Amino acid sequence: MQRPGKGKAPRRPAPKRSPNVEKDPVGVYCRIRPLGMDDQECCVEMISNTTIQLHAPDGLKANRNGEYKEMQYSFKKVFGVNTSQVELFEDVAKPLVEDLIHSKNGLLFTYGVTGSGKTFTMTGSPGEGGLLPRSLDMLFNSIGPFQAKRFVFKPDDKNGMDIQDTVDALLERQKRDSQQPAVPKTPSRQKADPEFADMISAEEACKSDSVDEDCCYSVFVSYIEIYNNYIYDLLEEAPFDPIKPKPPQSKLLREDQNHNMYVAGCTEVEVKSTEEAFEVFWKGQKKRRIANTQLNRESSRSHSVFTLKLAQAPLDADGDHILQDRNQVSVSQLCLVDLAGSERTNRTRAEGSRLREAGNINQTLMTLRTCMEVLRENQLCGTNKMVPYRDAKITHIFKNYFDGEGKVRMVVCVNPKADDYEETMLVMRFAEMTQEVEVARPVDRPICVLAAGRRHRNQAYKEELSRRLEERAAATAVDDPLLLTQLIESLPPLPPCTLVDPADDQLLPNLIQVLEKRLHIRQMLTEQFNKTANIIRSTLDQFGSQVNVKEALIHSQQSRLGEKEKLILNQKTEIERLEKKSKTLEYKIDILQKTTDMYEQDKRSLEQELETREQCLQRELTERKRMQGMVADTKLKWEKECVRRVNAKQLEMQNKLWVKDEKLKQLKAIVTESNSSGGVQERPQRPSREKDRTAGQKRSASPSPMPPIPVHPTHRRSHSCGAEKWVDHKPSTNLELDTVMQPIVHNAITVSSPNEKALAKCRKYMLRHQELASDGEIETKLIKGDVFKTRGGGQAVQFTDIETLTQEDPAGPSRKRRSGSAESLQMDDRENRPPGTSSFPVHQKRRKQ
Repeated sequence: MQRPGKGKAPRRPAPKRSPNVEKDPVGVYCRIRPLGMDDQECCVEMISNTTIQLHAPDGLKANRNGEYKEMQYSFKKVFGVNTSQVELFEDVAKPLVEDLIHSKNGLLFTYGVTGSGKTFTMTGSPGEGGLLPRSLDMLFNSIGPFQAKRFVFKPDDKNGMDIQDTVDALLERQKRDSQQPAVPKTPSRQKADPEFADMISAEEACKSDSVDEDCCYSVFVSYIEIYNNYIYDLLEEAPFDPIKPKPPQSKLLREDQNHNMYVAGCTEVEVKSTEEAFEVFWKGQKKRRIANTQLNRESSRSHSVFTLKLAQAPLDADGDHILQDRNQVSVSQLCLVDLAGSERTNRTRAEGSRLREAGNINQTLMTLRTCMEVLRENQLCGTNKMVPYRDAKITHIFKNYFDGEGKVRMVVCVNPKADDYEETMLVMRFAEMTQEVEVARPVDRPICVLAAGRRHRNQAYKEELSRRLEERAAATAVDDPLLLTQLIESLPPLPPCTLVDPADDQLLPNLIQVLEKRLHIRQMLTEQFNKTANIIRSTLDQFGSQVNVKEALIHSQQSRLGEKEKLILNQKTEIERLEKKSKTLEYKIDILQKTTDMYEQDKRSLEQELETREQCLQRELTERKRMQGMVADTKLKWEKECVRRVNAKQLEMQNKLWVKDEKLKQLKAIVTESNSSGGVQERPQRPSREKDRTAGQKRSASPSPMPPIPVHPTHRRSHSCGAEKWVDHKPSTNLELDTVMQPIVHNAITVSSPNEKALAKCRKYMLRHQELASDGEIETKLIKGDVFKTRGGGQAVQFTDIETLTQEDPAGPSRKRRSGSAESLQMDDRENRPPGTSSFPVHQKRRKQ
């Protein structure tokens, strides 16, 4: 997510690698630690030199099948409990040191649960040196005779390397020695540091045979720790203030021009021997954070990274000095990482700061596992997911190895005791997944165009020159008296000086002549000597004047150098101020990033909650629509049912009202007949349509009059026993009752609704009507009638009888009726009423006239 309102410089694109780069998988090795006690239960078994098997301990819960599940894991090589440190170094770290000498990067880290032997594997103990001291020993044994002088290679504080000539390096060394302040160190009461000679014996020393002798080498070491996801420099010289001690300052990660990650401001110490390098390492090791827990007496509370940086440059054509070309400088590094062990707080009983440390350790290891999973998925599935390197400093600093070039190896340390079974299983799964991750194979650096063997020829030349100079010096020392004798012999010889005769007048003149010749020769030599002395004196004066000029030039250059140093000091002050400001801004950026991440997380959670609520609302709306449809269907159904029941009730009331009217008419006829003297009983005739209309207008509740109904003096209870053909009208809404007595009609046509075709074939009609009685039981009424033709050519039904079938619960209340009760009379009347007619809807077919 981009921060609004902040401009950002465009990022340089990373260098693209060709798609056909050869890759190698991460080399994963396994080392099994011996058990602390012989009676402890072991859950790890070494099957072969590449496979181990995990056995579930007796106290662990079995799987679903009720059997203990045994898992096998394969590695590049498995080292058992009897494996020595030398064997482990030969297979794991020695190839990485050889690659370091050949300008190839390497990464080696140990991984495992707390107390599994990671620090012992990396550092070792007196007499059993680990991978780190043995790597230092092999490196210096290989490049020892070919090392450059101090400060010839100089780090530029931007993950690069500058090169200086011998004079500048000497001045830099003298300047550093003069500026070395007397820093009061922190008082320490710890035990004496172990000597390197105690770590590795002379018999175990090794070296590489493929070192380029035409190059000069320098080794720089740095040592950092990552504590609570902050980077601290363990080699930083900080003055100790007993009154107000200052906490160590954390370092920042930066990216150089080649897109490689480095720790800004980290101390890089140039070392020239194995003992010096190990001393520097132990100096930082004493500052590392170690605590005592329930599972480990000396538990590492931080991840440590010890970096070996090797700078090398070729010699010039004469093989005497280093080639002063920065582009020819090659820098390679080997990182030795001791990861802190994962732990469970319910076992370590950690509290306070220990609990916070354990949480940060587990979180960084989880981030490392996530990065490996994403890398594997991208490589296997061809996806391009972003690898979360920035989630932890330990993964961000090693981003170069997984995305760039270099050899990566991991040593998985395993504690075979049963208490660590579950943590060990998680470690095995991570190791198995890591083996599927591939990194680009490092390429060989370009070969220098200069002729090989330059150093050897230069050494042979120097030896020959030294030999000849020694011979010449010896010869000169021997021939000095001979030269004096030759000089004396070059003078004219003296004549014999023996005077035998006093009157000899030739001896003295000859002697004087010889002496004069010798004096002349001596004067000539003196003049020649004086001329040579004058020439030498003038040469010396000329050299003196030149020296004065040079001294003046040096003085002016020194003044300019002082000004430059002041300018550099001011620039350093400004750089420190800008770095502090940069740290403050980066701290603010981290806070804003964390706040943004928190807001993003809240936003995602709220969006997820909103989406969930929208889904719930959508489901509720769908359910509501469904319920509304069900309610509408139920309402329509009940409306139809109500209309049907109202119609049925209205029909029943009309029938009752008609029966009462018929009874009144019969009573009236009986009274009239008794009053008359001998009238003949007449069959009641159906009133005319005009009377029907009048009666309908006077009494709207009574049913419309029917055609004339014949009066049967004797009523038969059931007409179903005759031979007539019946229309059995059984509505589809009726329920099937499981009663013993069922209405069975022979010669019947069963229909669900009356039609003209069925009525035309039959003479009898029967309707099965069901309704709910007052006691809650279903009451079935059989309404019977006669079928006759109408004037219009249709069919009509004249109802003559109603039978009622009821059902009673014997356990219910008693229904004893009095003989003279109204209900008995009503039931008798219902069973023995005279036949009548009803206006039941029928299908009529009118003829065309």
